[in-house]
Amino acid sequence: MHVMIFGCGYSGSAIATAFSGPGARIAGTTRSPEKAALLRNEGIEAFLFDGETPSEELRAEMKGVTHLVQSIAPGKPGDPLIRLFGADLGAAMPKLEWIGYLSTVGVYGDHKGAWVDEDTSLHPVSARSVERVEAEEAWLAAGERLGIPVAVLRLAGIYGPGRNAFCNIEKGTARRLIKKDQVFNRIRVEDIAAAARFLAGQKRGGVFNVTDDEPGPPQDVIAEAAFLMGVAPPPEQPFETAELSPMARSFYGENKRVSNRRLRAAGYNFAYPNYHMSLAELWSSGRWRG
Repeated sequence: MHVMIFGCGYSGSAIATAFSGPGARIAGTTRSPEKAALLRNEGIEAFLFDGETPSEELRAEMKGVTHLVQSIAPGKPGDPLIRLFGADLGAAMPKLEWIGYLSTVGVYGDHKGAWVDEDTSLHPVSARSVERVEAEEAWLAAGERLGIPVAVLRLAGIYGPGRNAFCNIEKGTARRLIKKDQVFNRIRVEDIAAAARFLAGQKRGGVFNVTDDEPGPPQDVIAEAAFLMGVAPPPEQPFETAELSPMARSFYGENKRVSNRRLRAAGYNFAYPNYHMSLAELWSSGRWRG
């Protein structure tokens, strides 16, 4: 197995760990020479890639790739790999057997707190979610053209070691914003990685929500983390009067409960199905700092 992860960041590094093992060659791209050095220290063959110009070394590496994970966010015009390779994707990676595309549950848009699943119609609100829908469609079409299974993983809010409510409380950046009836799903980064490995192992394509079982108010997550730390939670703030960046405010413009039934039906068992047990594990293990 020869795995290439385009955009080997927080989720990509976890995916690399999930795919690693005897007989596996793991490669990944990053924009930063410093990050490339860190990836190499983790046993990942690292290549610099700015999303525009693949080096000759990267092109040569792609020739042997059997499993592709695309984690680079789309932009204008469209997904960077589709833009660069398009109809030549098969020639660029002639040994390709499976593709995983990391998307977002933001493609569903706002459903006023109702449950959604993979068959729910898409009504993306933000420009970045519109771009994700276009990228999903482009990758599914590429897979159809090449006869290769493409799994689209729609991810909820990502957290895990080094990126969680405990870290935010410690840094003093945690906020308990109160917006009536607002809920979010979330997902541990290890479950993203394990789900990708599971789907690749089955050579399974299709669209899958990768999210926990328990959508809940974001302020409750902060309060639970504070309780586990034995500290007072930050004060509640009304969402309407809080000072927020446009991007942060846009997240609260979408309210939905996202079902993971399709992934469970495929046979995947979540290691961290809800934030209660996940936060407890992060705290008790001491891994919350990363």
